[in-house]
Amino acid sequence: MLKLFGAVLIMFAGTAYGFFRASRYARRPRELRHLAHALTTLESEIVFGVTPLPAALKRVASAVPAPLSELFLSASGKLREGVGERTADECWKAAVTEAWPYTALRDAERETMLSLGASLGVTDREDQAKHIRLCIVQLQAEEISARDEQARYEKMWRSLGALGAALVVILMY
Repeated sequence: MLKLFGAVLIMFAGTAYGFFRASRYARRPRELRHLAHALTTLESEIVFGVTPLPAALKRVASAVPAPLSELFLSASGKLREGVGERTADECWKAAVTEAWPYTALRDAERETMLSLGASLGVTDREDQAKHIRLCIVQLQAEEISARDEQARYEKMWRSLGALGAALVVILMY
């Protein structure tokens, strides 16, 4: 009876691990799409709305789902509380560093987002818009590769989790 209970636990844990890994492949293209949309909204707020950066970041946060909304809310909050003490780049980098572990995004996207911070709040509106558009193009390219990886690896991880757990159970008996 105890062996059967252990086998059920192993099967559950292995399957859950496989589904967890597969979900990261499924979340990444969706988060990249949301991030590109958020940056398009940020560009509109800066260029057409002439909205101050903290307010623009807060509005963008309301337009995207979590965990990406936390990135923009954190950057907005850091800018508001560090007025005169910290640059927009420092606030942006701190917000990206804080929020990144909660996303399914990778280092390439993180570097793209970190490079965007250098132009936020420093240059004129048109230059900021150019940097934001460049970032959006890079994220869209990453989204294409993320969809390819999702098609390749999502089903594999689901199967691998269950099959790996079944192998352990078979070896256990």
